[in-house]
Amino acid sequence: MTEAVNIGSRRELFVDRYLIERLQEARLALHKPHPQEVSITFDAPWEDGGPGYATVFFDQGRYRLYYRTSAGATSDSDPCQCTCYAESDDGLHWRKPDLGLFEFAGSKMNNIVWRGVMSHNFTPFRDDNPACPPGQRYKAVGGAKPEWGGEGLVAMVSSDGIHWRRLGDACLSLLGDFDSQNLIFWDAVGGVYRAYWRVYRPGDLKIPAGRDIRTATSPDFAHWSEARWLDYDPNRSGSMERDQTDDPSGDHHQFYTNGVQPYSRAPHLLLGFPQRYVDRGWTVSTDSLPERDVRRKLADKNVGGGQPTREGTVVTDVLFMTSRDGEHFSVWPEAFIRPGIQRPGTWYYGGAWYTLGLVETASALGGAPNELSCYIQEGTTRNGPGRLRRHTLRLDGFSSVYAPLGGGTMVTRPLTFAGQRLEINFSSSAGGRLRVEIQDQAGRPIPGFALGDCHLQYGDQLDRVVSWRGGDDVGALAGRPVRLRFELKDADLFALRFA
Repeated sequence: MTEAVNIGSRRELFVDRYLIERLQEARLALHKPHPQEVSITFDAPWEDGGPGYATVFFDQGRYRLYYRTSAGATSDSDPCQCTCYAESDDGLHWRKPDLGLFEFAGSKMNNIVWRGVMSHNFTPFRDDNPACPPGQRYKAVGGAKPEWGGEGLVAMVSSDGIHWRRLGDACLSLLGDFDSQNLIFWDAVGGVYRAYWRVYRPGDLKIPAGRDIRTATSPDFAHWSEARWLDYDPNRSGSMERDQTDDPSGDHHQFYTNGVQPYSRAPHLLLGFPQRYVDRGWTVSTDSLPERDVRRKLADKNVGGGQPTREGTVVTDVLFMTSRDGEHFSVWPEAFIRPGIQRPGTWYYGGAWYTLGLVETASALGGAPNELSCYIQEGTTRNGPGRLRRHTLRLDGFSSVYAPLGGGTMVTRPLTFAGQRLEINFSSSAGGRLRVEIQDQAGRPIPGFALGDCHLQYGDQLDRVVSWRGGDDVGALAGRPVRLRFELKDADLFALRFA
């Protein structure tokens, strides 16, 4: 008999098939964030070329945003590059404080927190490791390959997130070109630091050659494990068939950045938002994309030097993937965020670019619960100043078990839990519904918790308590292997937990 999964009282999201044993007339459905306002525009003189490799996180009542600007730099190795800082009280309205730290054009009245090659991909995080010294509560990594004047992946530390200094003379013992957004965070569930960075991966029978992600772990931020390639299910090519006669570009799932972070409401889950990199060359569709003449100049400017024409032909979007161990990821092949309706400044290399980080913000709907916000880069260097547009999603709302009005069912694997009530994050139509049956490990309905005993659940709520004719107390079943059978009709089930 299948061993039961112990979920305790933690929140489980239906972002993979981990808890699912059987779906009938139901499916896993990916949900897409909704574009909202332009949150911040980068129009100061030192913000030219920004934002690059931006990072956002919520920190003790304040939202923090870090981003790269060119500030007159002519190449990726130019030491003129800057890391800038902005902050917000609500995640919608941002201010750029005059910090007085670094000079630009003869003045220190700006929001620059670092200058130099490391600013190309300066990526900070708040270190919540209980053993972290207070003076190193904020850490960042940045680096560049030697031909850019770099020396590897360098660590920075700060006590306040504003004043930064290098941590030691040596770089971290990780290998790579580090010319993308490299990231590290403290995994409180695993008790380790996790690093993720991009390297060009040689092809093999399972995965074609292309840009891909490596990872390593450390117990102390100093001693790192051997680097490993991420493993994907399905593999990085997803469900797309490679037809060289129709599409000579080959692999559609090269990963430029990874965006991996623990999910705050379920920290045992790591969520990734990799930037998908696609270059089909110049095609008939390229001719139909916005600003053809600008695109042609970008494509042609490298031809004389024998370089690829990718700046005019590459397009990018955002995917979604999840992991429970930090190394094996379930990947949704379809886009989580598309480049969107064609308009000036869109469908470029670096367009629809994901800002590292996911934060809770207040809903614009009065009385509604908080929602998730992420920030997507638009227009950089092509259509005036760069900007970040906020996109929103319901809490836990990345994907769901969905069934149409005709009805469908989902049965979980055997599980054990701790708690007295079953809470669900779900949404139905006015004519839809959801019911839950609790079964024993063999799949037999437990008396009092059969489908016919369950009260019809309809509505749209993050924490609906499921009840049966006998009430909502399931505490007598805690610690006992059970299965949950969900019946859905025009309804989505996003998450559950026993509270």
